[in-house]
Amino acid sequence: MMVIGLGGNLKLPLPLPCNRQQPPQKLTSKLLTPKCALTKQAHRFLSTLSTTARDPSASSSATHKLIQKFVATSPKSVSLNTLSHLLSPHTSHPHLSALALPLYTRITEATWFDWNPKLVADLVALLDKQGRYEESEKLISEAVLKIELRERELVLFYCNLVESHSKQGSKRGFDVSFTRLNRVVDDSSSAYVKQRGFEAMVSGLCEMGQVCEAEKVFDEMRVRGVRVSRFEFRCVLYGYGRLGLFEDMERVVNQMESEGFVADTICCNMILSAYGSHCELARMVLWLRKMRASQISFSIRTYNSVLNSCLTIMSMMAQEMETGVDTLPLSIGELSGILSGDEALVVKELVESNSVLEEVMTWDSLEGKLDLHGMHLGSCYLMMLKWMEELRNGFKDGKYVIPREITLVCGLGKHSNVRGESPVKSLVRKMLVRLKSPMRNDRKNVGCFVAKGKVVRDWLC
Repeated sequence: MMVIGLGGNLKLPLPLPCNRQQPPQKLTSKLLTPKCALTKQAHRFLSTLSTTARDPSASSSATHKLIQKFVATSPKSVSLNTLSHLLSPHTSHPHLSALALPLYTRITEATWFDWNPKLVADLVALLDKQGRYEESEKLISEAVLKIELRERELVLFYCNLVESHSKQGSKRGFDVSFTRLNRVVDDSSSAYVKQRGFEAMVSGLCEMGQVCEAEKVFDEMRVRGVRVSRFEFRCVLYGYGRLGLFEDMERVVNQMESEGFVADTICCNMILSAYGSHCELARMVLWLRKMRASQISFSIRTYNSVLNSCLTIMSMMAQEMETGVDTLPLSIGELSGILSGDEALVVKELVESNSVLEEVMTWDSLEGKLDLHGMHLGSCYLMMLKWMEELRNGFKDGKYVIPREITLVCGLGKHSNVRGESPVKSLVRKMLVRLKSPMRNDRKNVGCFVAKGKVVRDWLC
């Protein structure tokens, strides 16, 4: 699913491996479909709610008492995070989504609560999807009354509604909100209102799979004197790519460049993501080469998009992480010997570029550090192989001084499906054990592995 934020911020989710030979679903959901991370307190609360909901003898008042106690005893961040989890179309507790409204109602009574139009929009979209139209319309009326005649806030609220309905895939709610937003844009003389409104219209239509209609909005924008921005072009090109309409995607790329918007790393990552979700690895190879020839830097997301589409690596990763069998090669040479065809070529393009390694690696006489934050498991795995090879060669030819300490930063799992359980850390630990590495968990920061620089040099060389 494509996720697009307003105000020029575009959030691109990464492709699932193509459908020809997917890794086990459990691993796929862990690595490639990150959800709203829940605290242990929130997990306990939702688990108790689930038990109560399944109990035919339990009354609705028991459920409401649980909600009241949870909000009263939880920090603001935990309460809001739990609500966001229930509102998400990817929630792991869809059977509890009907309780989002009473949870929201209880939260609004807390002393710390600040009214949030995005939260209201998400709740409206969920209620609409559940067929609870009267309740959703009541929330919209209350929001519009609260905003009054503040035009900028009103357009942003309707933008939020369009976005939220499109994420839920609710056609009725989307069409109604789209019409209301279009009316606000029509009636306004503000350039800001028009730009924000058109952004939401284009991104929403793309999210709903109506990419041709989204591209037609470009003509309406030009008629009204609003320039089509890089944001709208990105939405449409990715929309076509997600549908597998690559000729249309490439046509929009050419149109974007003809209007002065040169393809950048973000745009290229969207194109790679589209190719990857359709297993078009050959096209991916050509685009990676184009990026290198044009000196467009790879990013962590480039790695994530490409490696999530490499079925051999993802299958080995699944077997390694789920069964404990040692299947992953522990050097780039060994990995290259296993891969073949286009998969070998895309990995070769990543290996031959050092831009991401230079971004995530710092080095001086006091500390050498590799930061794996933001990487999916495939990216973490390949980066570890590149890093070890780079250090081995750098130590041998004198490129790197031996620092006092070397640190591997994996993170604490704050953004994992279960907060505090980091798949990246588990993978790194497993690789280090298999390699008989001297690096050990840092006592001061359990999200890191550390060792003395000289010890690491001796181990690698």
